Amino acid sequence: MHTRTLAQLAADLRARRVSATELTRHFLERIERFDRGLNAFITVTAEQALAQAAAADRRLAKGEATLLTGLPIAHKDIFCTAGVRTTCASRMLDNFVSPYDATVVERLAEAGAVMLGKTNMDEFAMGSSNETSFYGPVRNPWDRTLVPGGSSGGSSAAVAARIAPAATGTDTGGSIRQPAALSGITGLKPTYGRVSRYGMIAFASSLDQAGVLTQTAEDAALLLEAMAGFDARDSTSLEDPVPRYSQMLGEPWEHVTIGVPESFFDGLESDNAAAVRAALAEIEKLGATLKSVELEYIGLSVPAYYVVAPAEASSNLSRFDGVRFGHRAEHAAALDLTSFYMRNRGEGFGAEVKRRILTGTYVLSAGYFDAYYLQAQKARKLISDDFARAFRDVDFVAGPTTPTPAFGIGQKTSDPIEMYLNDIYTIGANLAGLPAISVPCGFVRGLPVGLQLVAPPLQEARLLKVAHHFQRATDWHRRVPADYA
Repeated sequence: MHTRTLAQLAADLRARRVSATELTRHFLERIERFDRGLNAFITVTAEQALAQAAAADRRLAKGEATLLTGLPIAHKDIFCTAGVRTTCASRMLDNFVSPYDATVVERLAEAGAVMLGKTNMDEFAMGSSNETSFYGPVRNPWDRTLVPGGSSGGSSAAVAARIAPAATGTDTGGSIRQPAALSGITGLKPTYGRVSRYGMIAFASSLDQAGVLTQTAEDAALLLEAMAGFDARDSTSLEDPVPRYSQMLGEPWEHVTIGVPESFFDGLESDNAAAVRAALAEIEKLGATLKSVELEYIGLSVPAYYVVAPAEASSNLSRFDGVRFGHRAEHAAALDLTSFYMRNRGEGFGAEVKRRILTGTYVLSAGYFDAYYLQAQKARKLISDDFARAFRDVDFVAGPTTPTPAFGIGQKTSDPIEMYLNDIYTIGANLAGLPAISVPCGFVRGLPVGLQLVAPPLQEARLLKVAHHFQRATDWHRRVPADYA
């Protein structure tokens, strides 16, 4: 059962070939068996999952199944879940139990999904390797000495190892697409505002976007259809009708033009480049036209991002001080107010979070705001305009998702700049607020490689359809790490 996609499992449930309870027990057993070696989960909600599965079986028996009835999924531990611990993989929130559900959690539950648990991540979503978690690093199922990517590394590892059929994630600078590529699965980041951020603990509010990690584009379409839509509780939520993504996938192939920035291949590892070019050639065989495009300012994306994102993080994380909630140090109540804050935040936040808070505070400070933050926002506008110009001539922009396959745990932790460059191909879509998807497109030295497709705003339906047709013609997304097959 674990190698079947969400769409296949949905058909199995409706045909009564398996019950939701049997399916949920199967994945809970796989989590118990395999997660010790992966560290993909922070919290497993077995009792709640079985109760939800039993309710799903009753609905199925009555013929009242909704879009996702009985399908088990996992949530990144950045989404608030009522009555269940929500930690953001930080000591600061180690004992925080949310009183409400995030909109993403709420909508997927209403669609019938069963929550298996909460997945590990980089602390407060700050990282590209899932090594900054208070609960320890997540390991890549293809080679447990390697990282799975981050910050949604727990979700990507769980799906890649087939201990969860699908999982939610968040993408601020590539944190869905990058781990999807390194773990050999599909990762979708929707248009900014397409999915509500209500109840999603903020890192950088103008960049954060909820999305999904799945085996296939078809599964991503199913989840997005349930998650997307306007939410009055989120002021950045878009009032735009939600298409029937899952039904639109079956429409005939339409001719598309795909822009390929040659600058994406400058300095790219040769084997990686060969796999991506082979995937583009396959899409060309399906009937697409490939066209060279120039993104003149895309090289500014990493420096712009690492000014804008830390600036917003320094503001968002100021609420975690140990007063109303969050970690409170032992004997902190006896300290003066400044020492109280310093002790709580010093103990509660990890090194990478502290680095980004300090960076953000610096670039927002008097005398440096114009020199750094304002310039970064100007660069962001130039990058956004770059994509807009490209989309006058092409339907999508394509290229590699990551510069290399997965790298070793600890290999880049001593060099933050080298770590940040892992997101060099993904950050542009976040700065411009565009939808993007990474799909498996080959292997290098036995490790998966991802192809990224970026689309104009609110073009998720077309994006998913191209990815779906590519996956019908290839089998990279069906490969499972040998230890978990």
